[in-house]
Amino acid sequence: MHSVWFGEWIGTLVLVLLGNGVCAGVTLRKSYAADAGWMVVTTGWALAVLCGVLVAQAFGSPGANLNPAITLASAVSSGDYSHMLGLWLAQLLGGMCGAALTVVHYGPHWKLTPDAGAKLGIFCTNGAVRSPVFNFLGEVIGTMVLVVVAGSISSHGVSATGPAAGVGQWLVASLVWGIGLSLGGTTGYAINPARDLGPRLIHALAPIPGKGGSNWSYAAIPVAGPLVGGVLAGVLLRLAHV
Repeated sequence: MHSVWFGEWIGTLVLVLLGNGVCAGVTLRKSYAADAGWMVVTTGWALAVLCGVLVAQAFGSPGANLNPAITLASAVSSGDYSHMLGLWLAQLLGGMCGAALTVVHYGPHWKLTPDAGAKLGIFCTNGAVRSPVFNFLGEVIGTMVLVVVAGSISSHGVSATGPAAGVGQWLVASLVWGIGLSLGGTTGYAINPARDLGPRLIHALAPIPGKGGSNWSYAAIPVAGPLVGGVLAGVLLRLAHV
């Protein structure tokens, strides 16, 4: 029960459970957090990242990627692709399990919320203004910021020894909070294929009352955009020797 694969699975599970959880709390009727707003959503996702990273590291994944785009960027930067597909699977399954637990946790609330689109937004993202090109570019840019800044946090240019123990995780959480506040309003800032595709699959499969469709016509954007952003950021980090 202590391995990189298990750490990535359970860390992503915690990330998505808390991230989808804050979206559900703000969206679903009769929740005490209903209509709490974007600041609560972005803060909840930032803390979800913090908790997911800590759990992943405790259970055997020191890198705590929790994100196929970060795993891909790391492979591009290092030239080592040997563990990439296995970690992608762990992250996707973790995202699905976290979303499934969200469905269970908010069980009686689903039928009290009539808006099918709002319920879908608990699980996955969509363009605030539907424009595939700009939605895609938004995900690319957001993911590049995520990967480049996260790589910079642990770089020798910032500190010869890296952040003090326990500080790096908070800095990464703050980074995700900043991306959400500054760039997230256009697409909901997936910046993580597992965080979007895994919960979208659960939305499609779970018996959620009045859920509507899962918007598969948009689903490629929050997968392809972050992966492209991860590749570009990985190339930059490799060329800069960060």
